[in-house]
Amino acid sequence: MTVTQKHFRDAILDAAHPVPDGLVDGAGRPAGRRFSVYRNNVAVGLTDALAASFPVIEKLLGAQNFKGVIGIYLRQSLPPTPLIPDYGLDLAEFLADFPQLSHIGYLADIARLEYALRQSYNAADSTAIDPDALQSLDPEALMAAHFTLAPSLRLIRSPWPIHAIWQMNMQENAPAPPAVAQDVLITRPEFDPAPHLLGTGAATFITALKQGQTLGEAHATTALSAPEFDLSAALGLLLAGNCITDIR
Repeated sequence: MTVTQKHFRDAILDAAHPVPDGLVDGAGRPAGRRFSVYRNNVAVGLTDALAASFPVIEKLLGAQNFKGVIGIYLRQSLPPTPLIPDYGLDLAEFLADFPQLSHIGYLADIARLEYALRQSYNAADSTAIDPDALQSLDPEALMAAHFTLAPSLRLIRSPWPIHAIWQMNMQENAPAPPAVAQDVLITRPEFDPAPHLLGTGAATFITALKQGQTLGEAHATTALSAPEFDLSAALGLLLAGNCITDIR
């Protein structure tokens, strides 16, 4: 029997599958025991990779529960590319649909936040503008300008206090999470990404800039739903995070 990639993949990821017929080791013997060792190594390696990528998810679930949940996940979701940092793209959706975890409503958004941090870390490098470039424009030209934002920038919006939950699990003596929705901007001013809690309306404003609206248009869009939006604070955060790479 010819061993197909599907047979091999299914058997590697699920111990309930038998060793594919016809699979032999280097000496031509049935590969039963060696295959089992290899299968275990693959599962352990993928689980460890996800634990490193989603440390807060592991803390929230506990190490043993995390291994059990991830054991189910990896049997149905292979890495989409040979790059392990890409693994976990659909983990948030998996957690959101996992019946036994339905009582932890914020879990999926924490997974999205952690995946976004990793993607920011691996994003392309870019060169930020000199902050003085904003001051060199007259107010009318500034409000008519389009902004290009850094590839490493990520924005996560959630009805849960995800920034506070992340802090509580990653930083000592962090305060308990408030019962509020939180939007998070991830910046990478140098080498390591950092999550920032956004003020009212800032996520709407940054989204509008990313969609190609001018500074004035983005400000007007935001003011409709958030009259208390602080434009100076939002621009200050983008500049401090080296998030603006071009003004045109």
